[in-house]
Amino acid sequence: MVAVVTGGSRGIGKAIAEALLKTNYSVIITARSKSDEVESLEKEYNGKVFFVPCDISNEEDRKKLCTFVKESFGALDLLVNNAGVAPRERKDILEITPDDFDYLTDINLKGTFFVTQELTPLLIKNEKSRIVNISSMSAYTASVNRGEYCISKAGISMITKLFAARLAEYGVSVIEIRPGIIETDMTSKVKEKYEKLIAEGITPINRMGKPEDVAKCVLSVAAGNMDFCTGTVIDCDGGFNVRRL
Repeated sequence: MVAVVTGGSRGIGKAIAEALLKTNYSVIITARSKSDEVESLEKEYNGKVFFVPCDISNEEDRKKLCTFVKESFGALDLLVNNAGVAPRERKDILEITPDDFDYLTDINLKGTFFVTQELTPLLIKNEKSRIVNISSMSAYTASVNRGEYCISKAGISMITKLFAARLAEYGVSVIEIRPGIIETDMTSKVKEKYEKLIAEGITPINRMGKPEDVAKCVLSVAAGNMDFCTGTVIDCDGGFNVRRL
């Protein structure tokens, strides 16, 4: 079994890659640069980890990734679209520039769409393959100081539905996982704010999530436990999605 995990060098992506490696998957990790965490995985899982430098917003990089998978394995069982960035600077939506918007959506949204399109021929070669899109609770939660991020994650939800509809005839299921407040580098700068909100009850489960929580959801999909589901959303958010009075 072969998986591609985009943005797998650290945080949620690294946790997903490691969880898959502990099963019967060989894992191709992509990122713009190799991290110490990836080098550690290469040593621990020798022969099962393959790092391909790839900026998914770059067409040439996407093609090189596809070529590597095709020449090395011939087909693909699982694509985990995890690569994504936060705004370079949090700005009110009245102050976001076109450059701010393009930087983020080129990676989070456009890159995700086209890397999926590029790898689809390798996914449909198998009788049963799967795509997991990592979006966010920001797909439906408005944060006016990072609007471009919210828009990109809302777009991931539609990418999920579109590919679910298009690829069902080939036996490819497409699942969206929406992490909530997860303890990663991306949230480290606002950790104190989130801890306060959690203490005040913003989530029924009274803690920040861990990257491993998201990885466990991916493992369930990867194991085939959700093969009669497609276009489905998994909220991995401590219950943030639950409306309460």
